[in-house]
Amino acid sequence: MKNKALSLLWVLFFLVLAPSIANAMHIMEGFLPAKWAIIWAGAVLPFVFLGIKRINDIFKGNTNQKVLLGLAGGFVFVLSALKIPSVTGSCSHPTGVGLGAILFGPTAMTIVGLIVLLFQALLLAHGGLTTLGANTFSMAVVGPLVSYGVFKLLKKKDANTTFTVFLAAFLGDLMTYVVTANQLALAFPDPVNGFVGSLGKFLSVFAVTQIPLAIVEGIVTAIVYNLLVEYSKEGVIKIETIK
Repeated sequence: MKNKALSLLWVLFFLVLAPSIANAMHIMEGFLPAKWAIIWAGAVLPFVFLGIKRINDIFKGNTNQKVLLGLAGGFVFVLSALKIPSVTGSCSHPTGVGLGAILFGPTAMTIVGLIVLLFQALLLAHGGLTTLGANTFSMAVVGPLVSYGVFKLLKKKDANTTFTVFLAAFLGDLMTYVVTANQLALAFPDPVNGFVGSLGKFLSVFAVTQIPLAIVEGIVTAIVYNLLVEYSKEGVIKIETIK
């Protein structure tokens, strides 16, 4: 028990220290044309409504689930604050949404991600209010949906849990940046090759930093998830089956 607690503390200690070495951001304030900022904000709204309903269901449950949701939120906040400058106007960073998507489903993480992105925009100058919809859609809608889908699919096939969690977090992170690349390519098409040419450039630049970060995120998420499972077995916490 003591060794497991120490392991979790070391993981959290690493995560807390890591963001201090980075100073980049999500798609930054004012970078997207107004049309695209409005479009992405509108695209997020249905998921926000679903997320509010899911969060209300969690809050009506036991205190244990509220604590786990808070842990998932802190995990997102810390990991997504670790940023490496990438494409002009954006950056590469872990997202942290895979853990919460596995524990609570994807819609809950839309609200958690929205809150995290709002706090980062207001307090850390990461991202912005005008780009909140675009950043939320990529990181807190698509990312959790992919992580949740991968986890559920592989669990049905009785795949190894550690590998399943790793792959779910890894692919959720990568798909966040595929969406971000698409958002930037739509807003800033290449003068010669249009959307396709711009998308190829954004994806190739993101890949340099994002693939290694996604691997690290997958490993860290698997470690934290396994620690939570061990605590659950000992009755310290309870992990319920995701909805």
